[in-house]
Amino acid sequence: MKLMLAPGLTVKQSTIEGKGCFSEARFKRGHKIAEYTGEKISDAEANRRANRRRLRICAIDDRWSIDGSRGGNGTHYINHSCAPNAYMKVLYGHILFMALFDIQPGEEITIDYESTLHSDRKRCTCRAHSCRGTINKIT
Repeated sequence: MKLMLAPGLTVKQSTIEGKGCFSEARFKRGHKIAEYTGEKISDAEANRRANRRRLRICAIDDRWSIDGSRGGNGTHYINHSCAPNAYMKVLYGHILFMALFDIQPGEEITIDYESTLHSDRKRCTCRAHSCRGTINKIT
């Protein structure tokens, strides 16, 4: 089955990790980039799937998550960065990616994962000057 990408996005090799999600259009600061899509699953199921090497699961709330690897639109390739250019916003059960800054065509879209199903020891590979060294924000 061919991946149906969200408008204005493309997926290609990333210098951060594996494949990444890149802009093909200009996204203005504060505007929506795309919605995270995929299979809606319970948090219990998300925890069962958490042993995968590459997780593509985003939490909607404390009961539901979306697994972007099943029916996703390319947004599941958005990589983590400690110096992101986008952020996630949950609105009425929908996960939206919003631009933190103006994003130009060709730029990789990144967010700060902050808290994931990964171990707190999972190393970050973003190479940002402000890199904290781990994907999860450890408090």
